[in-house]
Amino acid sequence: MESNWNSLSSDLTELILSYLPIRSIIVASAVCKVWRSVVTQSSFSARVSPTKKPWFFICGQNNIFPKNNQAFGFDPESNEWIRLPTTLFPPRPAQDESFIGSGGFFFMTTSSTSKFSYAPVLKGRSSWRETPPLRFSRCNPLVGVFTAGSRSKFIVVGGVRFIDGLVGIEDRLAVEIYDPDLNSWELCPPLPAGFRSRNSTQWLTSALFKGKFFVFGIYSCFVSSFDLNRRLWSGVQTLRPPGVSFSFLIACRDQLVLAGLCNTPSGQSFNLWRVDDRTMEFSEIDIMPQELLYCLFDSDEDDKFASLKCVGLGDLIYVFNEEPHKKYPACVCEINGQDSRCKWKKVPDLPGPVNRFHKVISFCSTVSLDSVLTDESDHGLQS
Repeated sequence: MESNWNSLSSDLTELILSYLPIRSIIVASAVCKVWRSVVTQSSFSARVSPTKKPWFFICGQNNIFPKNNQAFGFDPESNEWIRLPTTLFPPRPAQDESFIGSGGFFFMTTSSTSKFSYAPVLKGRSSWRETPPLRFSRCNPLVGVFTAGSRSKFIVVGGVRFIDGLVGIEDRLAVEIYDPDLNSWELCPPLPAGFRSRNSTQWLTSALFKGKFFVFGIYSCFVSSFDLNRRLWSGVQTLRPPGVSFSFLIACRDQLVLAGLCNTPSGQSFNLWRVDDRTMEFSEIDIMPQELLYCLFDSDEDDKFASLKCVGLGDLIYVFNEEPHKKYPACVCEINGQDSRCKWKKVPDLPGPVNRFHKVISFCSTVSLDSVLTDESDHGLQS
């Protein structure tokens, strides 16, 4: 007996569609008018989008041949990579521009002109918006997205400005917050002086957690937090578990997590620690299985682990190898929020061919249905 989908109520149809991964929802919206009317309702997107796991994005920039730029998004619910169009990049990127991803947005800063622009993830080139110039020029700053009322605001921290190979005399530690409603920047207290020598994304990671913007030194293990309500920085502390070579601070759903490479008597390991956001005390959560860690490499060189990078959001933490010849292999850990039980697995390989890049931008972000339903064909999500 054939199923009669037309006999289903709209509520039941909506419930069934809501369980699909985002890409499958997009495909379903093209099946018939009834399904599209359900999927394109703002109430459907508002209810379904927050239930979906955040995606892992890898965007590669080629400074010589922009046509070789590539972008990929990994949907953990469908366990597949999606090749994204290069129209997500702003048109004609310049040599002095920094491309950044955070909190559901792409960002671009231009150090020579203090230019700053942004676009929602997966919205396409036409959605890029330019703000008034930053007060201080930035190169590879930390950028965070936080909610104030019902609107998103952007915080920009650090970023060294270079002039003819020299560091500019402008205050590299300045903090600025952009308010889209006012279309203006607010100058805030600067990043603590302990971060003065190395204050770009090459040396720092950030985590937005419980109304605070944490800044953490990947190698120095210095940490400080900026209270987004009081506009004040905390004192600088050191967060370094025994044996850590380098590490990354990540805001998960209900806890701060430190993820890093650790030297042990039995060799190298990649560990996860839960961090108390008030005291910075830490306790070990889990260790990545050795076979997963070593599947990210194809050599026995002592410094091979230096190319490891780590990003995360929600209950997911991704660890990947940034070396281009390995095509950026990755593993993912899903943390159960209640008992911190961890489940590790290998992420599928990127869909080839994968070009060589001068810079790789990686981040995790939630994906809203609204951002891809405006014009699905632009994003390749139906193919």
